[in-house]
Amino acid sequence: MRIDAHHHVWSVARGDYGWLERAPEIIRRDFSLTDLAPFLARHAIAATILVQAAPTLAETRFLLDTARHADTVAGVVGWADLFAADAGTVIDGLAGDPLIVGLRPMIQDLPDDDALLDPLLARSLTAMARRGLVFDALVLPRHLPRLLVVADRHPDLSIVIDHGAKPFIRSGRLDPWRADIAALAARGNVTCKLSGLVTEAGPSWSARDLAPFVAHLLDCFGPERLIWGSDWPVVHCAGGYDAWMAAADALTATIGTAQRQGIFGGNAARIYLAKRGRRPLPDQQGDDHAEGA
Repeated sequence: MRIDAHHHVWSVARGDYGWLERAPEIIRRDFSLTDLAPFLARHAIAATILVQAAPTLAETRFLLDTARHADTVAGVVGWADLFAADAGTVIDGLAGDPLIVGLRPMIQDLPDDDALLDPLLARSLTAMARRGLVFDALVLPRHLPRLLVVADRHPDLSIVIDHGAKPFIRSGRLDPWRADIAALAARGNVTCKLSGLVTEAGPSWSARDLAPFVAHLLDCFGPERLIWGSDWPVVHCAGGYDAWMAAADALTATIGTAQRQGIFGGNAARIYLAKRGRRPLPDQQGDDHAEGA
């Protein structure tokens, strides 16, 4: 079963997407699951993980309400202020909804690069691990050494690096991202999303531009700990859903069928949906596990 493990929906009138005001015009409009449906159908994607795009609890509740009315959405990665004194109570409240599978505090937008080392965040991450919630790490390359400290301090916390940590694909610069990713991949509690890379490559990207970065992610994490996501509708800024899917297919063409099925669905089911969310149907789930996903 194919799963798109990273996409968004938004309603501009809600007013809490501050970053969207500076985004390319092509995505400064409403996007709904109805808009996404043709892409899911075309690529035989049966389920999705809906990810937050605004740093508010109001948006998280909007996403949960969207998911409750759409069987296609298997889980929601929401937002909470993990640096707040009452974060534990908020996390417990959100975790009471089975559709919440993770939280994403948008680290890339925080002014302090050392925020990942904040004791208040550490307390929140402990609460998330206790509740079986994934920590989606929206980070940039400069955050990776600090994220390594987090991974070591919280071995029971499932960490998923969004968008490969947004490497410098446009300039072709692999270092120091290459070494930092390898260090994180050596931690068994860290997984990485094969998503968002085309946006980092720029509007005239080619699969050749992406190849050394994808190859490194495959070498470090293996097919068992990579998770494909479209990053729709942001992917419209760099060629669109179909072009990214074609590139991802081409860049993973040399690995085995079962391993590719893991990247494009089985791994997301294992990481996000084993205990929370809408789980795959028994026969689909059985197929994934049988193939070592």
